[in-house]
Amino acid sequence: MVPGARAPAASVLRGLVALAGAAVLWFSGAAEARVLLTLDDFGAVGDGIANDTQAFVDAWTAACGSEEQAVLAVPVAKAYQIWPVQLSGPCKKKLKLLIAGTIVAPASPDEWAGRDPMKWLYIYGVDGLSVSGGGTIDGVGQEWWARSCKRKKTQPCNTRPPPRALHFEECRGVSVQGVTLQNGPQFHLSFTRCTDVKANFLRVVAPADSPNTDGVHLNDSSRVQITDNLISTGDDCVSMVGNCSDVRVRDISCGPGHGISIGSLGKNRTTDRVENVRVDTCLLTNTTNGVRIKSWQGGMGSARDLRFESIVMKNVSNPIIIDQYYCDQPTPCANQTEAVEVRKVEFVDVRGTSATAQAIKIACSDTLPCRELELRNVNLTMVGGGAATASCYRASGKAVGAVAPASCLAKGDP
Repeated sequence: MVPGARAPAASVLRGLVALAGAAVLWFSGAAEARVLLTLDDFGAVGDGIANDTQAFVDAWTAACGSEEQAVLAVPVAKAYQIWPVQLSGPCKKKLKLLIAGTIVAPASPDEWAGRDPMKWLYIYGVDGLSVSGGGTIDGVGQEWWARSCKRKKTQPCNTRPPPRALHFEECRGVSVQGVTLQNGPQFHLSFTRCTDVKANFLRVVAPADSPNTDGVHLNDSSRVQITDNLISTGDDCVSMVGNCSDVRVRDISCGPGHGISIGSLGKNRTTDRVENVRVDTCLLTNTTNGVRIKSWQGGMGSARDLRFESIVMKNVSNPIIIDQYYCDQPTPCANQTEAVEVRKVEFVDVRGTSATAQAIKIACSDTLPCRELELRNVNLTMVGGGAATASCYRASGKAVGAVAPASCLAKGDP
């Protein structure tokens, strides 16, 4: 039984009985039936107070083991408190998690005692899972933020990363769409070593001062589509680290937050490679950064074949950044010669207003300068009018078309 849970009203054995008597749905033209299970079938209360974790685990076990494609439903107009849980595959058939109601985390970080503090809803090794339903996943991160050293400047404070809200690892063919993720203790939606991922039509919200609450975070993942999302958090709207490739980010409303980031890469002298990323048709509003690439000194690997296109900035600080000297720690970072290579990066049709005088900042390594950069049809001005500035250090490439502020890259052919 899940620690801290009441005695379950439905064991796995009863879950199989519920499965046998569950509603079987037939769809016109479908090759096979689908079976519908709800958390309530397994004894969940759904009042937001009772611990419904065991019912969730039993329902998952039955759905994952179903010989028919299963739909596991979180009923509408009810709230289910779920403690830290791991939902593992492989499942016998593709599985749909239909969240129409609300899944809420325990309010106190103390409930993670004896558990992995970085996991809440952790899904491992499941292929062909889709999550939808129009409901809400509420990470109830307020107490985690209050204890964080990034917010609490006196001891004792918490230096360890809090749990990620919904975290997929080693999964393929995953789709998350049409739900709200809110108040995550840390990242709201994250994918580690996943392929063929879709994260669409999401609403992701947390206060602007909530630390490390990235909207969608990728690590070592490929063939990813992140589209048609509204993201308003206290950190990056979208971020990607490690080894990521073939990523499409499109139609995103971002802000407040820290913008859309590739990196940070190369921390602790790691080798990271991010390539073939397209970010387009995005609106950034009141963010502390726009579109950026950030890497630590001493890292290795590369960030290449990256294109940022059709981006609108409104009151954005630092709209365009490439920073090979990123240092997010209380003490200064030591100078190091190794660096993550930045090459073949395009900024196309980027326009709007900058909240900082410097709208474009490109700061590259002395030993491994940035190469093949392109600024094409860029128009960034100061909020309230006036010209912004641009700076480039150890960077080569070209400016094409009308570029404002005046480019620090060489003028290229139109």
